[in-house]
Amino acid sequence: MAVPKKRTGARKQATRRSHWKAIKPAVTKCSHCGATVLAHTVCTECGYYKGKAVSIKSADYKEEEKTQEVAKETTKKATRKRTTKKAEAKVEEVKAEKTSEEKTEVKAEEKTEE
Repeated sequence: MAVPKKRTGARKQATRRSHWKAIKPAVTKCSHCGATVLAHTVCTECGYYKGKAVSIKSADYKEEEKTQEVAKETTKKATRKRTTKKAEAKVEEVKAEKTSEEKTEVKAEEKTEE
């Protein structure tokens, strides 16, 4: 394992560590209750974010609405899949009918030629 030959000087350490600075967090006021809140986070006092109730702490919060929205989206996707499958099945049926009609026509032509 590598070991330094000489001790690092205090000035060298200080210049290296000069960039280690504590920064002030971005703080804003909640639009609903006026409490100071970290930027881009839910208010810990009232549970609102950008004027909407998103936490259980807020009195207006309704979890059912979100679950209903998710259920609606999933049902929409499922119906789209079903309709596309039905359309594909219809196309296949039409193709099968056309090929069977063509075969019967060819057989009829052969019989008339004989």
